[in-house]
Amino acid sequence: MAGIDRANIDTDQIIPKQFLKSIKRTGFGESLFFDWRYHPDGLPNQDFELNQPRFKGASILVARNNFGCGSSREHAVWAIAQYGFKCVIAPSGENSGSRIPAFADIFRNNCSQNALLTVELTEREVNQIFQMVHEHPGLEAAVDLEKQQVVFYPKDKVFFHFDIDVAVKERLLKGLDDIGLTLQYEKTIREFELKHNTYCSWK
Repeated sequence: MAGIDRANIDTDQIIPKQFLKSIKRTGFGESLFFDWRYHPDGLPNQDFELNQPRFKGASILVARNNFGCGSSREHAVWAIAQYGFKCVIAPSGENSGSRIPAFADIFRNNCSQNALLTVELTEREVNQIFQMVHEHPGLEAAVDLEKQQVVFYPKDKVFFHFDIDVAVKERLLKGLDDIGLTLQYEKTIREFELKHNTYCSWK
């Protein structure tokens, strides 16, 4: 597990605009958090969290409120997934009576469309996670989507429950995108077309 203890991480920090020119959907992982990961001369910034050896190979990222705010670029999700993260955890909270979301709505939707799990926990739970990350270098954790739990393995096992939209859960468990979801009803669609379109000629 890797932690970036910052709130309001926007999509321009996740994948800066100069990397949006590519017409491909691959190769964005190396540019994830580019302005934070590298110095202007191109050398790695050793003070940035993801450049620390203890976070190498992590597949779960934990951050603070309002992750993925800013523009609606889908490239941000591609960059996170292609770097190797399979899940992002963030807390929802309140400020002066106003709710602060864990994730920006468009970003969360883009994640579900691209098989990247977003987990919303409470601020207390995320505070505890950052404390465990600090106290246990190389902290191991697993996300059980079926049981809707994030399970940690320091000295004593700790777990947190999370809620998730039923449709999103099914999509992720079955590995389906929008086309795959539609094709589950291919037989019904075919029968409907045959009955309502005299020019339809299924083979």
